[in-house]
Amino acid sequence: MEPDKIIIGITHGDINGIGYEVILKALADNRTLDMFTPIIYGSSKLAGFYKKNLDIQGINFNIIHHAGEASSKRINIINCVDDEVKIDVGQSTSEAGTAAFAALEKATEDLKNKKIDALVTAPINKNNIQSESFHFPGHTEYLEEKFGEKSSSLMMLVSDAIRIAVVTGHIPVSQVSGTITEELILKKLTVFNHSLKKDFSIVRPRIAVLGLNPHAGDNGVIGDEEQKIIVPALKKAEQQGIMCFGPYAADGFFGSGNFKNFDGVLAMYHDQGLIPFKTMAMDNGVNFTAGLAVIRTSPDHGTAYDLAGQNKASELSFLQALYLATDVFRNRSIYKEMHVNPLPVSEPKHDSRKNNIE
Repeated sequence: MEPDKIIIGITHGDINGIGYEVILKALADNRTLDMFTPIIYGSSKLAGFYKKNLDIQGINFNIIHHAGEASSKRINIINCVDDEVKIDVGQSTSEAGTAAFAALEKATEDLKNKKIDALVTAPINKNNIQSESFHFPGHTEYLEEKFGEKSSSLMMLVSDAIRIAVVTGHIPVSQVSGTITEELILKKLTVFNHSLKKDFSIVRPRIAVLGLNPHAGDNGVIGDEEQKIIVPALKKAEQQGIMCFGPYAADGFFGSGNFKNFDGVLAMYHDQGLIPFKTMAMDNGVNFTAGLAVIRTSPDHGTAYDLAGQNKASELSFLQALYLATDVFRNRSIYKEMHVNPLPVSEPKHDSRKNNIE
């Protein structure tokens, strides 16, 4: 294994969606192997089926039993599911959910044991993957339980044009207002600020914060969360050295292009952030789980059953997810080197002369 090449684990996601298609198309250009060593956690049988069905050229698989066997010049596969697993292209099945979780569980175990450097996840179906072992609304919450603590992670959507994070993620809209607190906003701002520095090499990030209500509450006329919760949180964040601004009315903020003046945008809830993001970057956006010690990215789209098996799915978002995982790994390495104490800590030497009585 080349010492400067990182190892990226790739989970196959829902086997009946476009996961294998975007994975194989992304890795079909062998130049990607110059950047990282891929390990697909999934099934060589399923990968072979989609390779043949979609007529994807330039792919050769190296079937391995564990990450230590990975070749830096091959597309490696660790079989995580039974060879008898049934493929129902374009359909949601319980078998597909089981296969998705099996790959995720194995890859997560290797990530925890530092056998891989980063994780890139293909889309799952949040319904059919549910079980006694997986009872989360998505990857973000699952990884937070595995590697973090409550509210320690941050869902961030990344593209060349914008970075958007959300205070509340996969929860019903009816619960958003009651979930948002001054403490939660401050925590998310802290995580966001640190990630922009460590993961994206931005020295002094400028973060815009959106309001919750239409027109950011219009000074309390349409809602008072801005005045009672968001503004006090921003003031505390400023006292901690975080450069944050707002709250801004979301419609005017994006419509005017004001988002271009900031390094990151913190939205209050899922759709407030993801609707403008996907409007701008649906084809090349990346979902990044910030705030954890491990690195995880994914494409910003779902299983797309309606496109599965038709060779119509674009691999650009998945490619960007691979590139971002590589960049974040290297940025973190640089950040660590810059902030390590170059001088060893030593105990002060005892001066016996101080104890002498004249």
